[in-house]
Amino acid sequence: MPTREAVATKDAPQAIGPYSQAIKANGFVFCSGQTPMDPATGNLVEGDVAAQTERALKNLEAVLKAAGSGMDKVVRCGVFLKNMSDFAAMNAVYGKHFPTPPPARTTIEAARLPKDCLVEIDVIALA
Repeated sequence: MPTREAVATKDAPQAIGPYSQAIKANGFVFCSGQTPMDPATGNLVEGDVAAQTERALKNLEAVLKAAGSGMDKVVRCGVFLKNMSDFAAMNAVYGKHFPTPPPARTTIEAARLPKDCLVEIDVIALA
């Protein structure tokens, strides 16, 4: 029988609409996009794309941990950048969070991201 379970943690920003931080389904964890919001304050972290990438990935780590998973179980990642010129700086931080081999990934430039942040990241991981 297929399973579907919502995942939530206070260690990542709370959903601000009709979506879950993540859904566990049939051995996978599907994480909603995480922006560089500080879960303690609800505000965007200040700084460049490197600082914002670090916060977004920490938020994802918290959601994955709540789901019983982790960054080492990520199989696919989507990165949305406000400006593709930030690719190298984002990539330098991103690479520190994933073991070898890193997950499959798509990186795109988005016209506008929530709260005008510089980066948003989503993942699919093994549960």
